[in-house]
Amino acid sequence: MKPHMPVAGKTIALVAGVMLAASCAPNGTNTDPEFTKQQVMIPMRDGIRLNTEIFVPDDASEPLPILFTRTPYGLRHDDEGLHTSLTSSYAALVEDGYIFVFQDIRGRYESEGEFVMLRPPRSSDDPQAIDEGTDTYDTIEWVLANVDGHNGKVGILGISYGGWLTVMGMIEPHPAVAAVSPQASPADMYIGDDFLHNGALRLAAAFGYAALMETDKTNRPYDFDQYDVYEWYLDLGPLANANERYLHGAIPTWNAFMENPTYTEYWRRLAVPPYLDGARVPTLNVAGWWDAEDFYGPMKIYDVLEQSDTAGVNFLVVGPWRHGGWARSDGSTLGPVQFGSNTSEYYRQEIEAPFFAHYLKGQGSWQLEEATTFETGGNRWTTNADWPPEARVTERPLYMHGGGALSFEAPRQQGEAYDEYESDPAKPVPYMPRPIPGFWQGGQALWKVTDQRFVHHRPDVLSWETEPLTEDVVVAGRIVANLFASTTGTDADWVVKLIDVFPEDYPDDPEMAGYQLMIADDVLRAKFRNGFEQPEAVPAGEVVAYAIDLNSRHHRFRAGHKIMVQVQSTWFPLIDRNPQTFVSIPTATEADYQAATQRIHRTAAHPSHILLPAAGP
Repeated sequence: MKPHMPVAGKTIALVAGVMLAASCAPNGTNTDPEFTKQQVMIPMRDGIRLNTEIFVPDDASEPLPILFTRTPYGLRHDDEGLHTSLTSSYAALVEDGYIFVFQDIRGRYESEGEFVMLRPPRSSDDPQAIDEGTDTYDTIEWVLANVDGHNGKVGILGISYGGWLTVMGMIEPHPAVAAVSPQASPADMYIGDDFLHNGALRLAAAFGYAALMETDKTNRPYDFDQYDVYEWYLDLGPLANANERYLHGAIPTWNAFMENPTYTEYWRRLAVPPYLDGARVPTLNVAGWWDAEDFYGPMKIYDVLEQSDTAGVNFLVVGPWRHGGWARSDGSTLGPVQFGSNTSEYYRQEIEAPFFAHYLKGQGSWQLEEATTFETGGNRWTTNADWPPEARVTERPLYMHGGGALSFEAPRQQGEAYDEYESDPAKPVPYMPRPIPGFWQGGQALWKVTDQRFVHHRPDVLSWETEPLTEDVVVAGRIVANLFASTTGTDADWVVKLIDVFPEDYPDDPEMAGYQLMIADDVLRAKFRNGFEQPEAVPAGEVVAYAIDLNSRHHRFRAGHKIMVQVQSTWFPLIDRNPQTFVSIPTATEADYQAATQRIHRTAAHPSHILLPAAGP
């Protein structure tokens, strides 16, 4: 039997060891206790109890705000029982002084209830319904009533799924919530986040993550029984084989992917933007330029909030990071790429900590402008009155020409002119050098900064590049690829990559000589070129115009570097194989997968190009 205590008219169960003293300081050394740790099962409005850990500083001289983080990934601790965030990513916040609350969400790890992947917000027609927002609200209500030493203000923050949980807590926020920071939160899983991009299934992430989260209450990575999942997914064959051979219908989210290949009500309910009607509390949105999972999300959430931010409390920070990288390292490098300063430390100490101190403690002055972005290539932080900085940029088309040339001069050629390649679903282009590890097995997190020379001269990848630049070219804002393309098939994937090619003679960092660094990229499934609800077959052999959104970037292409554009039609197993015939891919058969000839046209009538938002010096 567990001890019980009546609280606010309800009975709650306390985990054994309530009010444990965490006998270590924030720096991890065994000194005088810094925190008193309370572990409780907090009841929600429907009676389900959620495992929650509360860390109260022992030496507080004044009432402190509460910082609240929720997660589906379990509460991680050091050897002394202290939550690992308190000695790593939250160290600057610990120094400022807060009460920290961490919680397993419903149905995960030590919490009760049923887990629902990205549980949609409840309907306003059912006030008794629960969602992640009500669980956030109920937890805050309990903590305010049962934890001493707080000042009545609460901040919420989290990364990735935790960022999405933060957004859920913003929709109908508890009155005590005074600041939030959703970081790398998905916004629309069909359009541009973890599971699909523009109608193309992100196979490795979708399969791996669904199996990870829905096989058990804890994280259980799928056992691929071989290290190189490129080979495993290729041997899988058509998508229908995933359930037939391996999952057997036991993974609800994978089933939903297979049942909803178009933008149905399922995806609309998961999308965040319709639930946002302005920044109700000060909001610090955080993203990383090389986030391989959720870059679209934080940028979209910022943009939607900004449309009705009359109070001026919606902020954006984008740095040179991988997914969640601002919390994991000093941020001085990403793979082989150097940034000249500790960008993550700067963010944690000079942006995140002052943001919460200002809005939760009334300390300091929050003086940052609307958007703080790190200019990669130039390796400097910049502040902007808005993002994208439309008033300060000029759109400059960068055109494809014959012989693999790329220039700002429009093509004048009449008639037909194109570059072509054969795309074979049986021999897909890998998205990173093989062997490719499975999801959650590590190694794949840095694929966005992989040297693209590993595919540069493949016959099924087209490349165009400028001459060495005579002056810097700075892009700041949204990049769009405008392709005029044809295919012998009736569907196709168009993958476009914008690349910074380093000089062959590069004494500043010889290991980067000739490096092809991907700056922006994305994919469009051609049958969704006119909308995601109703797919349309591609007319075989006809030239069709495609606008492919590569999202926004802030990058300086240095004088002496080259700008490159690559186009391909497979990107495996990041993206599932397109049969290149007009079929519903979840029910496609092996016979549906056919090779096709792809052409990128480059004439005066069909000027394929990348539209760059060129900024000043």
